[in-house]
Amino acid sequence: MKIVTILGARPQFVKASMVSKEMIERRDIQEVIIHTGQHFDENMSKIFFQEMGIPEPKYNLEINTLPHGAMTGRMLEEIEKTLQKEKPDWVIVYGDTNSTLAGALSAVKMHIPVAHVEAGLRSFNRKMPEEINRVLTDHLCDICFAPTVTAVENLRMEGILEERTKLVGDVMFDATVYYGSAANQDIKFLKKFDFRNESFILSTIHRPENTDHPERLKSIVEALNIINSSKAVVMPLHPRTKSKLRQNKIKTDFETIDPVGYLQMLTLIKNCRMVLTDSGGLQKEAYFLKKFCVTIRDETEWVELVNNGFNVLTGANKKMIIDSFNKMFDKDADFSQKFYGDGNTRKLIVEYLKA
Repeated sequence: MKIVTILGARPQFVKASMVSKEMIERRDIQEVIIHTGQHFDENMSKIFFQEMGIPEPKYNLEINTLPHGAMTGRMLEEIEKTLQKEKPDWVIVYGDTNSTLAGALSAVKMHIPVAHVEAGLRSFNRKMPEEINRVLTDHLCDICFAPTVTAVENLRMEGILEERTKLVGDVMFDATVYYGSAANQDIKFLKKFDFRNESFILSTIHRPENTDHPERLKSIVEALNIINSSKAVVMPLHPRTKSKLRQNKIKTDFETIDPVGYLQMLTLIKNCRMVLTDSGGLQKEAYFLKKFCVTIRDETEWVELVNNGFNVLTGANKKMIIDSFNKMFDKDADFSQKFYGDGNTRKLIVEYLKA
C-alpha cells in the first residue's frame, strides 16, 4: 500500500510523526510525504523533521507568503502533479490549513481516497480561514478521523454519513505521551530559565485575529505585562507576532524568546505553572501535561476542556485575561479524564486505512 501524506504547518508535523512511525513499524506501507512549504522558518518547520525522526519529505513545494486564494491554488496545481506521478492508494491530510484543503481537493478530484486526521472540529466562526478549511475538507473526505465525541456529533449534524466517521482519539495525545519522556533532556536550554519552583507562566500568541488587530494585541500584551509583574511570563515569539509588535510599537515587559522546537515546547509546558495562549494544540498539550490554560480567543474547538473547567476563554479582554489567570492559578483538578482516547490513535488510523 502506498500512502501520500500532505503536510505544511508545524502542528501537522507533530501529528504525522506518530502515524508515520506506525506505518514504518508495519513494514507493508510505503509513505510518501509532500511538504507544501506553508511554514518555511527553520524553527517552525525543518527542526520538527529532525527532532521527531519523521522521514524527510520526498517533495517540497515551497509555496508560502501568498494570499489564501493564491496559496491554495498553487498548492492544488503542484499537489495534483505529484499525485499523478505517485498514484497512491490513500492521501492523508491533517488539521485545518490551506495545505489540508488543497490536498483533500486535489485527491478527491483525481478519485483518490482521502482521509482527514482531526476531523469534525468546529469553532463556528466562519471568519476564521481554518474553519472554512476544516468544514470543506470533512465534506470531501472518504474517512473522517474524529478526535472527540463532540467532533463526531459535529459531523453528524452536518449530514456526514456515519460510516465515513471514525472516532479514534487525538493523535496529539499519542505524541505527548511518546515524546514527553524526552523533554527536559536539553540541559543547555533549561539553564535559561528558573524551572525549580514551576513559577513561570508560558504564553504564545500568533493567531491573525489577535495579531492583525492592534487594539486586541495591545490589550493582550497589557494583560501579560501586568501578570508578569508578579509571575514571570515567558513567550516564544512567533514571527508574525514579533513583526506586529514592532509595527504597532507595543512594548512587552515579559521575556520573549525565539520560536522553539516541539521537544523544547514540551519542556516549557512541563515546567511552567500555567499556560496563556491562542494556540489550538497548546490548549490540549497543557491538559495532557496537567496544566491549566487560559485561552485568549473568543471560541475554541476543544470545548470539553472549557466545559470541565480545565480551560477558560477570555477573548482579548484585558480584565478577563487577568481575572481568569488569577482564578485558575491556584485551582486544583483531576487531569486523568480521557477526553482524547487512550494514546493508541495512530494504530487505529492505520488499521482503518488497511481495512
